[in-house]
Amino acid sequence: MKKLFLFLFICFSFSVFSQKTKKDSISALKLVSAPVEVNYSSTIIRRFLAPEVLIKKNPPKKWMVTGKYTFLFNQSSFANWSAGGNNTVAGNMTLGYDFNYKKKKWNWDNKVISAYGLSYVDGQGMRKTEDRFEYNSLLGLKASKLWFFSFFSNFKTQYARGYDYKQEPKLAVSDFFSPAYWSFGPGMLWKRNDDARINIAPATARYTFVSNEFSGKYGVEEGKTSKLGLGFNLSAYYKKEIMKDVTMENILAVYSDYLSSPQNIDIDYQLNIFVKINKNLSTNLGLHAIIDDDASSKIQFKEVFGLGLNYIFHKT
Repeated sequence: MKKLFLFLFICFSFSVFSQKTKKDSISALKLVSAPVEVNYSSTIIRRFLAPEVLIKKNPPKKWMVTGKYTFLFNQSSFANWSAGGNNTVAGNMTLGYDFNYKKKKWNWDNKVISAYGLSYVDGQGMRKTEDRFEYNSLLGLKASKLWFFSFFSNFKTQYARGYDYKQEPKLAVSDFFSPAYWSFGPGMLWKRNDDARINIAPATARYTFVSNEFSGKYGVEEGKTSKLGLGFNLSAYYKKEIMKDVTMENILAVYSDYLSSPQNIDIDYQLNIFVKINKNLSTNLGLHAIIDDDASSKIQFKEVFGLGLNYIFHKT
């Protein structure tokens, strides 16, 4: 009976101890050794209970991975319409993939954007409406509460051949990896949270790549296929829920080349508005404006609006 009572007491003590550690969210390994006294029938039993008890502490999550796949669809149809019009069907596919790392003073944010879209217009055939691949990487070492020493890298290009349909015959203006842009450099990062940050990089190297076919365009000298620039780069990201189920996302990149016409500042600005309908449906509005005198003497502007089918996944 004494042995049975002692066994039950030990089990009860261990159960209470386990519940307490669970309540305190403890889960890392730690060694504990302590004597236990059991008083039964005026007899004091002294012994050591579990001289090496393993206690776990919840390790912080280092990686946070989030992905979002969106299919954006819009369509126009006409039948006996006196004002005229062409039947149109268009679809855009976009994959946004974020994988971020945080540990102590280190912060590493990575974002991949891949998009492709086509439209079909009666009498005109298939045309490309979206074509983009972009990879952003931002490494930060904490210097103060909101400031980090940083190093950023940005690469962007497109997948398929693009044409200017205003000319007859149509004129090729781009192709895979032509042009392609790669920018990188050290700087300072201000980051309030994952949805609000500004990175300033005053010594940014920027490569522009083209194929032999497009030599002499996009700022690359005739007879060459690449160009190296050195300049000032500012990039900013801001995302906010402006009202219930309506989210606004702003992405800005500004670049000035010290070595070639520094007064001509390149600006790349994107505004995305998402109106949530339910978990998998949303109405999406995207505005994209580019000022780059090496690519065009005019402001480039693109607007996309439609019904989005979304699939979001998380991994930690």
